[in-house]
Amino acid sequence: MRNEAITLKQAAAWCGGSVAPQFEAVAFNGANFDTRRLHRGELFVAITGARDGHDYAKSAVESGAAAVLASRPLDDHIPAIYAEDTVSALQEIAKNYRRTLQTKVVGITGSVGKTTTKEMIAAVLQTTYATQKTAENFNNGIGLPITVLGIDPTCEAAVLEMGMNHFGEISLLTSIAQPDIAVITNVGRMHIENLGSEEGILRAKLEILEGLKPNGTAIFCGDIPRLYDAAVSHHALTFGRKEQNDIRAVDVFIDSDGVRFTALAFGQEIPIRLPVQGEHNVLNALAAVAVGLKCGISAERIAAGLADFKNTGMRQHCYDLGELHIIEDCYNAGPESMRAALKVLSGAKGRKIAVLGGMLELGDYAAKEHYEVGRESARIADLLFAYGANSEQYVLGAKAAGMTQAWCFESHEALAEALKKALQPEDTLLVKGSRGMKMERVLRLLHTDDGRIHHG
Repeated sequence: MRNEAITLKQAAAWCGGSVAPQFEAVAFNGANFDTRRLHRGELFVAITGARDGHDYAKSAVESGAAAVLASRPLDDHIPAIYAEDTVSALQEIAKNYRRTLQTKVVGITGSVGKTTTKEMIAAVLQTTYATQKTAENFNNGIGLPITVLGIDPTCEAAVLEMGMNHFGEISLLTSIAQPDIAVITNVGRMHIENLGSEEGILRAKLEILEGLKPNGTAIFCGDIPRLYDAAVSHHALTFGRKEQNDIRAVDVFIDSDGVRFTALAFGQEIPIRLPVQGEHNVLNALAAVAVGLKCGISAERIAAGLADFKNTGMRQHCYDLGELHIIEDCYNAGPESMRAALKVLSGAKGRKIAVLGGMLELGDYAAKEHYEVGRESARIADLLFAYGANSEQYVLGAKAAGMTQAWCFESHEALAEALKKALQPEDTLLVKGSRGMKMERVLRLLHTDDGRIHHG
């Protein structure tokens, strides 16, 4: 339970807004922009977008909102802060609230693996500290300040994810989060359409250092040459599989129960067991080991936290349904994460079926990257079902590499119908694509009325 609140007078001063004198003492805990998720006592932020949040101000207060952050006049009886731009005002309020907290903040960015790494770091930190973390995909200019305002003053550690599509976005987010520890998981080709090159992507990710607190710690994946060079330049700790790293993994072993390895760090040998599939998760776990050690957590507790790790949402959720094996990884996709997911599929039993949606925001690299992932699919999978943007390039690449059973589809429905006819007991399906592809719909369409997955 929060033991402090922000008054409208204080919040208005922080964001350069105004509040009527009779409402200055009204206080709120946390903020929200969605009346469906609003908690009593929160500040309702009226955002103008596809829908105008001002239209919901009255119902928000009736539902328990303490006040409204608005950019146009509301009913006189509604406690409100008025600011020209409610999103900018929200960000300023969060930035100033962060300065009042004693919470140790870990900020995370990277091309892929941010959310999984966030969850692993939180799993480690919560073995020792009262810990909060970014919920769902609240990692942008609205979600991150909402998350910051939700940090309880008694919280000892917070893990905040920072996403981006363009230059300047991480700069803004890190100015709000003011991390004590800044983690960059990797630099790949996600969002290259907007950032021009891998060098541009690195430059955008390095913006996280702009908000890093004095005497803060930067932690980078040192297996990526560009990122390792940046780590040297910025005196960052490094993690990875290569010997040059400060924290590295040896004796990696993968079986049906997950991944095991030994982390070598500053003279310590820490045996790690991860209850998830995928060799790429070794790097995610090493980032968590690095953060844990920097925060003074014992090797035993770090190992225990990672052993209890559970991934979230639609990220590489492996499960059996009837006689089929499913690898559901529908949250997002880029070339690097596609290859990592295919590597997980390569260890599966039975026939291997890749159900791949298009990868977005690759710009001029799109056709080539889809083609190359298609070639990789042919090396691993027995069948390829492709959907969406550039799906034909998946198929061209797969056929060029010798795969004969590869098809592309213009709708989820058509793909699902073809897949139903092809499925056999003990098949393993990898279902993955960019968020905009909504590949989880394919799985829903496969279900029969009694909850099983249909197969031929």
